[in-house]
Amino acid sequence: MKIATYNVNGVNGRLPVLLRWLQESQPDIVCLQELKAPDEKFPLSPIEELGYQAIWHGQKSWNGVAILSRVGTIQETRRGLPGAPEDSHSRYIEAAVGGILIGGLYLPNGNPKPGPKFDYKLRWMERLIEHAGELIGSGLPVMLAGDFNVMPTERDVYKPERWLDDALFAPEARAAYFRLLEQGWTDALRHLHPDETIYTFWDYFRNAFARDAGLRIDHLLLSPPLAKRLRRAEVDSHVRGWEKTSDHAPVWVELAPERKTRR
Repeated sequence: MKIATYNVNGVNGRLPVLLRWLQESQPDIVCLQELKAPDEKFPLSPIEELGYQAIWHGQKSWNGVAILSRVGTIQETRRGLPGAPEDSHSRYIEAAVGGILIGGLYLPNGNPKPGPKFDYKLRWMERLIEHAGELIGSGLPVMLAGDFNVMPTERDVYKPERWLDDALFAPEARAAYFRLLEQGWTDALRHLHPDETIYTFWDYFRNAFARDAGLRIDHLLLSPPLAKRLRRAEVDSHVRGWEKTSDHAPVWVELAPERKTRR
């Protein structure tokens, strides 16, 4: 099974790129972020034409997350993180699909730092850590996939010395990310490529993609039952070079079939 995450940076404006990538890569399940569209503007028809079902949690002009599947019904289990009912940002959607519980997320950017946006980012991460602890404690095969807006280590950012004052590289955000991992999650891409320089995002400015001046901020985290099935983890970086594309590239994992045990 192939599961991907992709920050599309506007699902309608980048729809030709999304459809092209879906046809080329053929992922079984996809988590999308930054739809930047209200629910009624989600482009369901062209996505269905490629054989995918979809659920989504939209928001006009900002945020927005979705889960696509071509391997069975998507059973939505949660829309929005618990812990702050007044939070109106569309940043989290969770569903059971293909025998896996998937949480698709778009973590707040947090800039400028310090300030209310950074405070909101840290509060959101605390809510994520609390909910993720319940998920991993269930013992189910669970995946958290999306744009975490965190570069965990210096290996995950081009010229880290230039990012010391940025919310994506802030010690508080990085510490929260590692507290999340300490619950037992496996960072799939880094687990299979421990020493490689791998990026998932390249800014539109200063010719960043051509210079490979990027960041690794899109992650797929696997609970122990899924980590045992992990076979591949890659970035479709060439998609970032397409015309009118997102500033992110799709990231995906390949999982071995679940082993059936005899009674």
